[in-house]
Amino acid sequence: MFRWITIGILSIALAGTAFWGYQENQEKNAILIQAENSYQKSFHELTYFMDLLHDEIGTVLAMNSHQKLSPTFVDIWRGTSEAHSNVSQLPLSLIPFNKTEEFLSDIGDFTYRTAIRNLDDEPLTDEETGVLQELYTQANEIKDELRQVQHIALENNLRWMDVQLALVNNDQSDNTIIDGLRTIEENVEGYAEANSKSGLIGVGGLPKYYDEMTGKNISEEEAIKVSRDIFNSELDEDIELTASMDGADLPLYSLSYSNDQKRGYMDLSQKGGHPISILVERPLAEKELSLNEGAEKAKTYLKEFGFENMHLYQSAEYSKNGMYSFVYDDDGVKVYSDSIEVKIALDNGDLLGLTTNTFYSNHHDRKISDPEITEEEAKELVNPNVDIQESSLAIIVNELDEEVLTYEFLGTLENETYRIYINAVSGNEEMVEKLNRKERSYS
Repeated sequence: MFRWITIGILSIALAGTAFWGYQENQEKNAILIQAENSYQKSFHELTYFMDLLHDEIGTVLAMNSHQKLSPTFVDIWRGTSEAHSNVSQLPLSLIPFNKTEEFLSDIGDFTYRTAIRNLDDEPLTDEETGVLQELYTQANEIKDELRQVQHIALENNLRWMDVQLALVNNDQSDNTIIDGLRTIEENVEGYAEANSKSGLIGVGGLPKYYDEMTGKNISEEEAIKVSRDIFNSELDEDIELTASMDGADLPLYSLSYSNDQKRGYMDLSQKGGHPISILVERPLAEKELSLNEGAEKAKTYLKEFGFENMHLYQSAEYSKNGMYSFVYDDDGVKVYSDSIEVKIALDNGDLLGLTTNTFYSNHHDRKISDPEITEEEAKELVNPNVDIQESSLAIIVNELDEEVLTYEFLGTLENETYRIYINAVSGNEEMVEKLNRKERSYS
């Protein structure tokens, strides 16, 4: 009798385990399908927008009316933004694709700068028309290559998840999608080198200051040790490491960690072993910390990672998580270019998220000039209906992708809160930002 009871219990346990395994597999497959669909959507939209950019640049070359030029340039600028967004959503972190992204940024910068000027007073020069012709030719080459990759991928039912797997495993075998993207990158790189002296392409975009990161290059073993401390993992075997391929703007070690309680992912710079991004997922217990207490935890983590003079300018609570945005304080001037995002668990204060790439790509020693207008003069340029609560100096990036010194005013208008930025040199209103209302917490 006991034997049959034991067999029955084991059978139930086995069936339960099988059901659990099936359910886990179904959930995993659902996630993979969702990721694949997202990648497919981004790639097909990228191909579409490159087609559109090519056609619109050709339209500009055929135009003779200044009144029509500016709106078309704006359309091109918007199209490059969409294409750039699609590129960023593809699993290309482990393949050098930065030249293509720079090419899209160059088109956007050139067309935006041209669109905002008075083309009746300053018509396109012969040199600028030549640049447009070069952009048209290059866009055609990229468009054709993308279409070729798209055709083969659809014909052979190729998956982007296989591309991601091949990149992670450093698989050198033939892969149509990877080979096609590398061909595009090589062509764009050759174009960029041939046109680097024009002074018109590459004028926009802030320079990257990764070379100013401190520290010596760390080994894979050292990277695992750093990640083990952050993940609170006792065993090196629990952590998987992948190094970025040659040609990346910022050489990285990508590390992942998983156990029954939590999963973690981290990018560390090979130079200095600085955390560039951290993401930890685990179940959250009951909330024990306030949003302000979470902010103090976030500041402590930043100091442990070597970040000094960071100013908390925004915080929000979502599902027992505290989300905090910090900017660098340069002797009383808030530098929004040098920003860091931190995510804190409000059950015990654990670090669940960190993003420092924006900080490291922009942070450098700046020579900040004195304002040419006073704070009171700047305040007079703000809408008089705004009730100003706070003011300070701040460096922001304007629509021309340039850092500018501004007076930042925090004020209210009809129960809404705004940040208003007045150029501290020219007095122009650079930006008005409406702040989100505090989210209601249901936890």
